Amino acid sequence: MTPLAEALAAGPLVLDGGLSTELESRGHDVTSALWSARLLRDDPAAIVGAHAAFAAAGAQVATTASYQATFPGFAAAGIDAGQARTLMTRSVTLARDGLAAAGRTGWVAASVGPYGAFLADGSEYTGDYVDDVTVAELREFHRPRLHVLAEAGADVLACETLPAAAEVEALLAELAELGAPAWISLTAVTGPDGVVRTRRGEPLADVLAMARDVDPVIAVGVNCTDPAGVPAAVQVAAAASGKPVVACPNSGEVWDAAARRWTGQAGVGDVTGWLAAGARLVGGCCRVRPDDVRAIAAAVR
Repeated sequence: MTPLAEALAAGPLVLDGGLSTELESRGHDVTSALWSARLLRDDPAAIVGAHAAFAAAGAQVATTASYQATFPGFAAAGIDAGQARTLMTRSVTLARDGLAAAGRTGWVAASVGPYGAFLADGSEYTGDYVDDVTVAELREFHRPRLHVLAEAGADVLACETLPAAAEVEALLAELAELGAPAWISLTAVTGPDGVVRTRRGEPLADVLAMARDVDPVIAVGVNCTDPAGVPAAVQVAAAASGKPVVACPNSGEVWDAAARRWTGQAGVGDVTGWLAAGARLVGGCCRVRPDDVRAIAAAVR
C-alpha cells in the first residue's frame, strides 16, 4: 500500500463509521467500561464482521476497536498487561482481516481515545479532567498504548475525540518522539459567535496550530461533531495546521438521557460541502452506519 500521507496528496479518502454503533446494532453489548474493546477478547469475529461491513460500503480506512483499550482500563477489568498488549495488537489484525473479508485493500487507523474515554464517564465531551491531570501525566497515560499500536503495524495512529488543548499538547509531544504517522482529531462545537472551539472552550485554531510543525502528524480535524458544524471546523483546521483535514461527524442525533433514546433527525449532512471546505479524510462517528458510509463514498467519487 502507498503510505497514507502520499495517498492523501492524490485526493480524498473514505473512512469508516461508528464501529461500536455497528456492533451494538448487531446485538453485541457495548455498555461496559471497555465499550467495544471488550469484544477484542470475547468475540473478535464480531469486530471483523463490522469492519467488513464498512469496507464493503466503500470505507478505505478501517479504524480499530482500541478507542477504549488502555492498560489501566484493561487492568480494572482483570486483564493483565501481557494480555492487554495482545488485545491491542489484535485490534490492528482484526481491522486488516475485515478489509480482506470484504475483498478490499486499505489502511488501518489505530484508534487512540482520550483520557476521558478511559474514565468512561462521558468526560471526553467536556475535558473537565484536565483540571486534575497534568500534561506529563497524560503523556505517561498515552505512551504505552501508542507504542503498542505502532509496533502492531497500524498505518496511522488516530488520536481522536480529544476535548482539550492540554491533551493535544501531551499527544503531540509523544508523537514527535515516537515518529509514527498519526492524526489528531478533536470533538468541537461552533458557538453563537461563529468561533469553532474545543469542548473545553479553547479556540480550535489555536489548538490545531500546535500540530503545524509536528512532522509525524499527517492530518488534523474533528470527529463526533454535529454535521452542521463540520464545514466551519474544516476551514479552521486547514488554515491553522496547513495539513490535510479529517471530518468524521456523528449522525447529528442527540442522546436524551432521561428518555433513554436518541432524538433528532439522523443524517451525515452535505459531504460535498466538507470536501469543498478542504476535508481529505471523510467518514463518520457515533450512529454512522454502513449505509451512511456508502453515501459518503458516493459523494467522494
